[in-house]
Amino acid sequence: MMAEARREASTTRPWAIIAAHELRGLWLSAKGLTVLLGYTVLLSLMTYLAATSSELNLLDARESIGVIVQIAIGLGTLAALVVSADAISGERERDTLESLLLTPVPRRDLVIGKMIAASSMWLAGTVVALPYVAAMAQGPAITADAVLVLLTVGPLVGAALTALGMAFSAVSMSNRVSLAGAIVALLVLAAPSQLPAISSQGALAAILVTVNPVSAGLKLASNVLVAQQSWSSQWTYLISPLVAATALTVLAVRMSGRVRLGGSR
Repeated sequence: MMAEARREASTTRPWAIIAAHELRGLWLSAKGLTVLLGYTVLLSLMTYLAATSSELNLLDARESIGVIVQIAIGLGTLAALVVSADAISGERERDTLESLLLTPVPRRDLVIGKMIAASSMWLAGTVVALPYVAAMAQGPAITADAVLVLLTVGPLVGAALTALGMAFSAVSMSNRVSLAGAIVALLVLAAPSQLPAISSQGALAAILVTVNPVSAGLKLASNVLVAQQSWSSQWTYLISPLVAATALTVLAVRMSGRVRLGGSR
């Protein structure tokens, strides 16, 4: 990687070199494929349970597809979060960060390249989820809505949490701290949309769900797919995921200046 970076720096942007190297390392090794396999197994299991419940009339078609789309978004985001949270702190623990920092690549480009590679995790998860969504949906209208939710909400929530994981990774002293912090943050952000007691507490609770990028995205999925509400009435739920994706990406890039061999003190 080091020699390659020196040869190509004059003709290729440094972040593109890092991204290409990280993508090869992620998908040509067991790391990315193992995470994707775990994603696929969990999604298969949940799809089977949802399909079985639908046959028992416990869930109707729209509720089933709503559950599957929400799970696909959640698991895809978790997969990208795990990869991004490992990006810098993992290099530090494996004693490879020093040689990486010695390359003629700005740390900002290093973080951007790694963030692009980590984002491929939720992109792969989305591709894997599409056949499950098509199989569970009954009718072209439900299929179209489900795919549109997956392709609209998924990238925004995934980008926001990928950047958050990268920020944790840049300043955490250990990989364990980075992974734990990122996963706890995801659970806290997802909780409001999954707890009926919170989501049905009136105007204040509705505001809290709307400003939370994860719960807002999942709420939009539920409203469109289960409650059959129109897209035009749900656009406000896309604001916080879009703002979070932009703000957290900027934060992760700015945190690149704090990447040190010893982590954050």
